[in-house]
Amino acid sequence: MTNPAITANGLRKSYGDKVVLDGVDLAVPAGTVFSLLGPNGAGKTTAVKILSTLITPDPASGEIRIGGHDLATDPQAVRAAIGVTGQFSAVDGLITGEENMLLMADLHHLSRSEGRRTAAELLERFDLVEAAKRPASTYSGGVKRRLDLAMTLVGNPRIIFLDEPTTGLDPRSRHNMWQIIRELVTGGATAFLTTQYLEEADELADHIAVLNNGKIAAQGTADELKRLIPGGHVRLRFTDPTAYQSAAVALREVTRNDEALSLTIPSGGSQRELRSLLDWLDSAGIEADELTVHTPDLDDVFFALTSSSVPNQPKETVR
Repeated sequence: MTNPAITANGLRKSYGDKVVLDGVDLAVPAGTVFSLLGPNGAGKTTAVKILSTLITPDPASGEIRIGGHDLATDPQAVRAAIGVTGQFSAVDGLITGEENMLLMADLHHLSRSEGRRTAAELLERFDLVEAAKRPASTYSGGVKRRLDLAMTLVGNPRIIFLDEPTTGLDPRSRHNMWQIIRELVTGGATAFLTTQYLEEADELADHIAVLNNGKIAAQGTADELKRLIPGGHVRLRFTDPTAYQSAAVALREVTRNDEALSLTIPSGGSQRELRSLLDWLDSAGIEADELTVHTPDLDDVFFALTSSSVPNQPKETVR
């Protein structure tokens, strides 16, 4: 990997006897979205707090580098390179959106003119010009979250930590935030994202790691993780009992449901497998009334890798 934005070797954190992170290794390429998934209490927020210098790792941890800077020996350089949008908004509701932006510019020691220019550019970029003169307490959740992220970008960070940035947002606001994150990464930034929304990770992340009980249970692209999980299948449903019996006798490795007149056939869901099955049905003169395909998704990956979770019903696509 060339010039990774974030590397962590053997990241550890305990509080007394409670081990939160137990030797976590991370490597995040620059200019990508990296998503850290895991159930509540898995250690996601703790990892973000350590990597963003808010808390210190245990002494037994290995080297951690953020933006090329050693976290242990040069935390100030790390802080200068990053921005953090936490689970809970940093917006001050008692002042306007513009005043929040100018306050952040002051904290970054920008000159008055530079601070006003930066605030104006970001307010326009995040479609906040109309709301900028109103108290932030009057903002909707989506507008407040956009302001929160705009404030994070005042210092022009190249690495952005997003800890569950869309929690509580409605679907439209969530999709708007996704587009903003994509644009930031297209512009060369690196995003480290934690989320409870598996669809969000699937949509945005170039690389995903699943954290469970303080350890990385698996990592890879979304497609690579999905291939780890068995359980893909095709389901045929019949209304004609004769056709059902004929198919059940002729097909191998099927699971029968005589009450529902349905057959479940293990399948990876590839076009070749589906064509072969349909060609066989045609050649045998058997007509199924309904064919559905289920392939493992990130929900299946999450439930398989985090032992305390209970899966939802399989998602199927009617063909």
